[in-house]
Amino acid sequence: MDIRYLQSFVTVVEVGSLAEAARRLDLTPAAIAARVHALEEELGVALIKRAGRSVKPTEAGLKVLEPARSVLRDIRDLRVVAGDGIALGELRLGVFASAMTSVLPPVLKRLYARYPDLNVFVATGSSVELCRQVSTGAIDAAIVVEPQFAVAKSCAWRSLVAEPLVVVAPAELAGHEAHELLRSEPFIRYDRSVLGGQLADRYLRDQGIRPRQRLEIDGLMAIAALVAQGLGVALLPDWTPLWQSGLAIARIPLPERPPVRHVGLIWGEYGPRASLARAFLAEAEAVFARPAPQQVPKQTIKQIIKPAASSRRKKQIADAG
Repeated sequence: MDIRYLQSFVTVVEVGSLAEAARRLDLTPAAIAARVHALEEELGVALIKRAGRSVKPTEAGLKVLEPARSVLRDIRDLRVVAGDGIALGELRLGVFASAMTSVLPPVLKRLYARYPDLNVFVATGSSVELCRQVSTGAIDAAIVVEPQFAVAKSCAWRSLVAEPLVVVAPAELAGHEAHELLRSEPFIRYDRSVLGGQLADRYLRDQGIRPRQRLEIDGLMAIAALVAQGLGVALLPDWTPLWQSGLAIARIPLPERPPVRHVGLIWGEYGPRASLARAFLAEAEAVFARPAPQQVPKQTIKQIIKPAASSRRKKQIADAG
């Protein structure tokens, strides 16, 4: 089976058009159609069908689609292993919703500056679901909120961003005390099905605060927009894009030690794409100024510890004398 036929079929299904697939692969639409037809002849089934101006997979095409993608990924991996590099690999990356605009863009900018030929496939989903996909090998790594459960032994986790909870209030309420606002103002609750909302709910319970809930909704920017309209206050992670949005909102810190939402990377430590995940992690740590641990050699650590210990010993002798 010619791999180029698989590539053409997958591209046609993904973009929904023979013409667009031809542009993506730098071929003519006739050449793309011929490749897909040759694959259909080889498999003995129709794989695509026209639906108006677009092209969609048949039932057989849907069954073939994911195995075809898997074959193409495996071939890319073979090239990576053979070349002992990462530039030709494909990183399958998961990202939870709010990280799509805050974490992903600056990291990809650095990553592509270093590895311009790298191919990245991005999937979205909840943090819990993305962690599961990393553990099963469906994706290679994911930007997620820190898991509240033990990650699989085949996976590793690293925190990149710490976002303490803060009260988000209309700009005219800046300067008011956080707990006072949570008790007196209408409350827009962050969805308790996500970790940030669970952290906020736990904090309110621990502080004995029963807010005047107006609605419950997911989406940090959506909540901030509602707050800016004077519809209430919210208890949210201190998410940087909120304060860059131009909305008329104020950040009011909590008086007690606030819960913190940690955002980071979980990745599979083994397999041909582990080096890709570590390359992504290195660029992410550079963006968010989170140096990797164990960067100081052990012998250097001993050199630091021993003189300090010697100095303390000399002081003890001097004091005893």
